[in-house]
Amino acid sequence: MKEYLQTKGRIFDIQRYSIHDGNGIRTIVFLKGCVLRCRWCCNPESQEYQIQTMMVKGRPKVIGEDVTVAEVMETVEKDRNYYYRSGGGLTLSGGESLCQPQFSRDLLRAAKENGISTAMESMACADYSAIEEILPYLDQYLMDIKHMDSAKHKEFTGRGNELMLANARRVAASGRTELSIRIPVIPGFNDTEREIAAIAGFAKELRNVRRLHLLPYHRLGQDKYEGLNRPYLMGDVLPPTMEKMKVLLGTAQRVSGLECRIGG
Repeated sequence: MKEYLQTKGRIFDIQRYSIHDGNGIRTIVFLKGCVLRCRWCCNPESQEYQIQTMMVKGRPKVIGEDVTVAEVMETVEKDRNYYYRSGGGLTLSGGESLCQPQFSRDLLRAAKENGISTAMESMACADYSAIEEILPYLDQYLMDIKHMDSAKHKEFTGRGNELMLANARRVAASGRTELSIRIPVIPGFNDTEREIAAIAGFAKELRNVRRLHLLPYHRLGQDKYEGLNRPYLMGDVLPPTMEKMKVLLGTAQRVSGLECRIGG
């Protein structure tokens, strides 16, 4: 067996038959660990690398499992026919996949060497050297850009945005993967036309960006905070209306000139 198939990593879920987070029908592997603490995070169980216990519907559930690349690929391979017919494949998500760079690289490599298309949903918050090792095996980079103002970015996520923006420029300049920019639209954080226009203007400057996605805030992860005995800091925030999203979509299209859409 190829050595890289024995690389171990820590995941907390595998979701099959997804039509989000990449082209076509996807299998999404969710990795444990993240360097940010976004107030609106819908996967708070992903943030800590360690294995946790979360209450789900009144019962304790262990969150986190150590697996090899080969074990994950057994699940990914089950839906090869769907990938072929739809143009789909494997997507890595989290958390932040780059918190486990070797495992992410080897998962993507295993998929590519078996003819399966690859994508990664990531904030690019890591040393560029980690990203560079992954790019040869990555067909589509779904990169979050949350805000252009570093101070506000740090206030709502725990970190400034300088590293992420620098990495976005380097990934785009490399021309080695299709790049999509994703903006989580969060009321009170970045939901003004001015803020969306700033991100759209940044995306316009990048090479090799295919499209820009506006992802409306939702509360689907709120119960997970209760299950982890953590406060949900967005409890009073309502999701943006479709009318508001359409206005922001129009702004993004006008400024960037890119294909823009609402949703993943």
